[in-house]
Amino acid sequence: MIHFEWPLLLFALPLPLLIRWLIPAEIPVEESALKVPFLSDFSEGSSQSVSQAQQWPLLLASIAWCLLVLASARPQWLGDPIEQAVSGRDLMLAVDLSASMEEQDFFINKQAVDRLTAIKAVATDFINRRVGDRVGLVLFGTNAYLQTPLTFDRKTVQTLLNEAVIGLAGENTAIGDAIGLAVKRLKNQPADSRVLVLLTDGANTAGEITPIKAAELAKDNQLKIYTIGVGADEMIVRSFFGNRKVNPSRDLDEKTLIKVAESTGGKYFRARNSDELNNIYMLLDQLEPVEKDKQYFRPHSELYPWPLGLALALVGFICATRVRLS
Repeated sequence: MIHFEWPLLLFALPLPLLIRWLIPAEIPVEESALKVPFLSDFSEGSSQSVSQAQQWPLLLASIAWCLLVLASARPQWLGDPIEQAVSGRDLMLAVDLSASMEEQDFFINKQAVDRLTAIKAVATDFINRRVGDRVGLVLFGTNAYLQTPLTFDRKTVQTLLNEAVIGLAGENTAIGDAIGLAVKRLKNQPADSRVLVLLTDGANTAGEITPIKAAELAKDNQLKIYTIGVGADEMIVRSFFGNRKVNPSRDLDEKTLIKVAESTGGKYFRARNSDELNNIYMLLDQLEPVEKDKQYFRPHSELYPWPLGLALALVGFICATRVRLS
């Protein structure tokens, strides 16, 4: 359908007639220096030619004026409404890139992969499902960095997460700094929509602030934190003396992660393998549902260049005709 963005401008259409009615035309002074006999012989043809010469420019000018007013009203072509789900939630992911993430105790398609690769595989699907959320990404190791600010562009967040490498932010683990950075980036957002999902496989070994203190700041700023402890409970290690079982997650500080989550109204989850990690993300979809309300967007295309271009063409034609006649 056709829609006018500024329809009130259409009331300007009778403006020339109104001006002509309010300001009467000037009466030309007729001074005849030469009296022509038999004036009746010339009056018919001359009056007809003068009348035609005056009517065509006036008609074209009227059409040009109508087209110009039509263009100024900014006509648009509106397409069919497109439904958009908008949750209004601001969700930040904080991913550990410390050296311990190199441990290959996860399996994807029966192939051993490191913990970060498993997180990327599962988190990518999770991000893709968060339609309507603004998603951000924090990467942390010895230091915490904002890799992606809050955005509706989930594709970019997925790309930057997949490009992250172990050790990019340092070899240690600054959990408290990652939480503090998320608090800083989310504190100006609506209070009931702030969520942080933090994934780590260790304990806080670096940073300027402890996880507990950062959790207190998060609680004061109404930031809900879901913590995920990543890593298997045991794995088989081959050595010169044979195979032996080890606990690759012995450095995981579950007590602190539990306390951080519970103090902010969130939950702690344990991901020992890829299936558990995927189930956790599915559960997060239930705890923090995506769709809050629906909005509709109608694509539109501007039509005003067409009447505007035609009006300018008519004005140019009138001017060229007047110049040629003169």
